[in-house]
Amino acid sequence: MTSQKILIWLPSPLGDAIMATPALREFRRLFPNASITFLGPAFTRQVLSPSPFCDDWIDLEKKSLNTLRQIKANHFDVAITLKSSFGSALALWLAGIGRRIGYAREGRSLLLTDRINPLRNNQGAFQPAPMIEYYLKIATHLGGSLDNKKTELSVRTEDKETVLKTLPQLQSLAGPLVILVPGGAFGPSKLWPIERYAQLADKLYEAYHATVILSVSPIKQEVKIAESICQQAVSEPVNLGHISLNGGQLKALYSFADLVITNDTGPRHIAIAQDKPVVSLFGPNNPLWTQTEHDKEIQILGIAPCVPCDKPVCKQTQHLCMESITVEHVFEQAQKIVGTQR
Repeated sequence: MTSQKILIWLPSPLGDAIMATPALREFRRLFPNASITFLGPAFTRQVLSPSPFCDDWIDLEKKSLNTLRQIKANHFDVAITLKSSFGSALALWLAGIGRRIGYAREGRSLLLTDRINPLRNNQGAFQPAPMIEYYLKIATHLGGSLDNKKTELSVRTEDKETVLKTLPQLQSLAGPLVILVPGGAFGPSKLWPIERYAQLADKLYEAYHATVILSVSPIKQEVKIAESICQQAVSEPVNLGHISLNGGQLKALYSFADLVITNDTGPRHIAIAQDKPVVSLFGPNNPLWTQTEHDKEIQILGIAPCVPCDKPVCKQTQHLCMESITVEHVFEQAQKIVGTQR
């Protein structure tokens, strides 16, 4: 057992990978002497590192054959796939790994040696349940526990120092540091209206002299969202889309935050894993899937007859769920946090 080599294939969405950290912690506890390697996107590696739960990383490449070659070259004894795709199970089978563990879904049951059945309702559809528990269930299959469901991330000191140099305004804050997350890789259905983020940024500045940072990825659509917010806001929020931070540095930025207000997207989980106060805005997606039991989170749920639809693009003539969330309501919830901090 001491020489056992284990591969853990992480979920691709960043938020899911962070929600998997309780399971990763449990795998490390179950196999303290094994050599554990994580496989996932490079940005996910940057956010999850440094991690006491693994010994090595393989970056997921765009070309699946390159990833397969890396897997085969490492001669793993066991593979655990947290990624729910046919391709991940096929790669592990093609790599000749003797024990392959994962959920029996996406037509991949025959490719796995240890098949775990996901929860389904009477109609055969997947039963909504927290993803933290979904990943931990794989650990319980191996003898693990469901007891510790807290997500966690570690931050390097050098990443904090880099962020302070890159964003010097953090060194002389006149009020709270509030991070707004107006984007989302899932799709436009999760997005709160741009003009409301601009109005919220101004209200936070006027009431608390808050330094507001718009946390967006460098992809074109999100940079445009942040630019539009900056154009409409008079309080001059900081557009992170114009600042180059890697995953570790982004995580370090969140460690300085007094409050994070976010759509239901990956950075929400960066904040939660660092025990930060969070106001989360939910529209089309069922919040049960991403429930973390974080006691510093306030969830605001959009109201509409079609909620939850779980669709990346709204099919209605009006985006009722997200539009039902008012600036005044979000600001009131933010006040409960920043109003007691300073």
